[in-house]
Amino acid sequence: MRLDHLSYAAGPEGLADTAAMIGALLGEQFRDGGIHPRFGTRNMVLPLSAGTYVEIVAALDHPASDKAPFGQAVRAKSQLGGGWLGWVVAVDDISGVERRLGRESVPGNRHRPDGLELRWRQIGVMGLQSDPQLPYFVEWKSPADEHPSRGASGDLQLARLEIAGSPGRVSEWLGNCVDEPLEGVAVDWVVPAGAPGVVAARFRTASGEVRI
Repeated sequence: MRLDHLSYAAGPEGLADTAAMIGALLGEQFRDGGIHPRFGTRNMVLPLSAGTYVEIVAALDHPASDKAPFGQAVRAKSQLGGGWLGWVVAVDDISGVERRLGRESVPGNRHRPDGLELRWRQIGVMGLQSDPQLPYFVEWKSPADEHPSRGASGDLQLARLEIAGSPGRVSEWLGNCVDEPLEGVAVDWVVPAGAPGVVAARFRTASGEVRI
C-alpha cells in the first residue's frame, strides 16, 4: 500500500491557470493529462519522485460529471473555490479492499493527448464527498512504465501531508495502521477546524520546501 497521487480541484480561474500557478510555486510545469470519459473530468499532471504524482482536475460540461461520484466531487470542490480534493492509495490487488468494504470496484480510464489510454480500477470515491479525510483506492491495469509518475524530476518530492481528521478512522478504512501508511511520506494529523480532509502538502523542491 503506497500513496499513488494527490488530487487538487481547479479553482474559478480554470484548469490551465490553476496548474500554472501551482507549477510556478514548485518550479515545474504540469503536463496535459487528458480526459476521464467515465467521470466527465480532465486533468493536468505533475510527476513526483517515489512513484507519486499530483493532478489538477476539473469537471467538464458533460453529463458524466453530473452522474459519476468523482465528477460530482470535483465539481462541488471547484464551486467552493477549488483546493485539495483528496489522496489516493495504490494497491496491488483491489479484491481485498472490495471484500472488506463489501462492494465492487469500478473501472477508470484516461485518454492522454498522445492517444494512449491509461486503465485502472478504483473504489471509495464517494468518500471524497461524505468524509474527505479518507483516501480512495486504485489498482493500475496499465503497465508500470505508463504510470503518470514517470519522467519525474529528481528535485521534486512530496515530503509531508497535513490531514485534518482521525488517524483511527483512517486506519479502519485502510485496514492498516496509518503510522507508516505511505512508504516514506510523513503525515501530520491536525484537529479539523472545518471539514476534514487534506489541508496542505509540503514539497521538497530545488529551491527549498514549499507548502501548498
